[in-house]
Amino acid sequence: MSNKPIEMYKIRQILRLYGDGRGSRYISKLTGVARNTVKKYLLAFMHSGLTLDEADKLNDSQLAELILTERPVRATNNERSAHLEAMLPALSQKLKKRGVTKGMLYEEYIRNYPDGYKRSRFLELLNRHTGMVKPSVRIPHQAGDKMFIDFTGKKLQIVDKQSGEVKEVEVFVSVLGCSQYTFVTAVASQKKEDFMAACEQALHFYGGVPLAIVPDNLKSAVTKAGRYESELNESFAAFAEHYGTHVFPARVYKPKDKALVEGAVKIIYSTIFTKIDEQVYTDLDSLNKDILLHLEAHNNALLTGCDYSRHSQFETLEKDTLKPLNPYRYDPMAIKMATVGKTGYISIDHRYYSVPYKYIGKRIKLMYNQSKIEAYSGYELIAAHVRHYGKEKYIEDKEHLASWQRYPAEWNPEKFMADAEQISPVVAGYIKNVLARSEYPEKNYRSCQGILNFKKRVGAQRLINACKRANEYHVYNYGMIERILQSRADFIPMEEDTLLAEGAMPEHDNIRGGDYYQ
Repeated sequence: MSNKPIEMYKIRQILRLYGDGRGSRYISKLTGVARNTVKKYLLAFMHSGLTLDEADKLNDSQLAELILTERPVRATNNERSAHLEAMLPALSQKLKKRGVTKGMLYEEYIRNYPDGYKRSRFLELLNRHTGMVKPSVRIPHQAGDKMFIDFTGKKLQIVDKQSGEVKEVEVFVSVLGCSQYTFVTAVASQKKEDFMAACEQALHFYGGVPLAIVPDNLKSAVTKAGRYESELNESFAAFAEHYGTHVFPARVYKPKDKALVEGAVKIIYSTIFTKIDEQVYTDLDSLNKDILLHLEAHNNALLTGCDYSRHSQFETLEKDTLKPLNPYRYDPMAIKMATVGKTGYISIDHRYYSVPYKYIGKRIKLMYNQSKIEAYSGYELIAAHVRHYGKEKYIEDKEHLASWQRYPAEWNPEKFMADAEQISPVVAGYIKNVLARSEYPEKNYRSCQGILNFKKRVGAQRLINACKRANEYHVYNYGMIERILQSRADFIPMEEDTLLAEGAMPEHDNIRGGDYYQ
């Protein structure tokens, strides 16, 4: 049974979509015509030599004769065409492999078939077969304007010396818009720290800073992607501010916004990855050392059809247009939100740093790196500390503490003895005996603090008298002083105490005496 003839309106639709730059895969999906059939019709149209406008003016009969009629290939081209047609499926499969380029395929083709097509015709037929023919607009790039950055989709590997475990590592690529000068390095991950470290290496590799950095919408750079304006990750925004540049993320699902770096990624698959894959590496340093060697060759190679390289373009056009580097390396600041505890401290890595006591119970923002810690309430810096790594667990600024918090931190025997001496040697002697008790030191300190505070409550003289009387009893604690003062026993002269101790009765109008009972 013969195949059902295709409606002519579909052929016209196929030609219109092809004129709009659509590939065979898209056309097949939209029209419902098999992809190989689409390619066959397009190939017949190209062999006709007509333009789309001329084909559109033909009636259905003329168009059917043009597209659907099988025409023999000229004898001179028959052998070359048949040979290449037979190779195209295998060549298309090779093109999908990592590092394989169309240029490499052409070299293989002409090596096996020296009388084959020239490079341009070969690429034209290969593109038709793979459905990759699309019109494109060239975007001019100004010198020193943008640095495009991205991670490669394919990864490299390092092998652990001890266990033999194979670990995949990410590959970062950057390219300057005007000169196409390229930088490549391997990093452990796409996390913020590794991402920003790679960006910084790129800037130092170029020896200057462009006006803008154009990243993809990865989370290390962008918190929320948008069609017109994206929300930047705070850490990456701080990195850009440190180096005096701007971040201009590519639009979502718009790869042409960073087509230059996309193209650079494809090229380094063949110029770097294919060579790296031949070696085994056990650490990032040795891997990156070899990457730089291959990168130098990549940047010094002449661009296709040009008598200059990426490096020469950079030296001539772009190097002097870059802004100077910040003399200090960027130290990434981690960010987290925290609630200030009841004691007035916040925790980072199981160490506690003080903040002003008025922020107790409030939620604040912490920014910290390897050397410092900063606390913010809104946009106000409320505390700053040098980051500690030793045995010290609590790091405080005494200015942050409330008055009732400062004293315990300052408690020691010398302090209490000095405060007691200012009142009286009698009080100092009593405090010395309290400190000498075989109690937990902080308990003794608390007793001393309470005893000395009686000066504010009852006055220095009453405290002196209470200490004298407590000394007579040889009892040294806060409770004894408190009972003496509450009972006002400190007002009784010490001579009377002596008489009482000897059994004598003091003279008093209300006391009858021994003679009364005789």
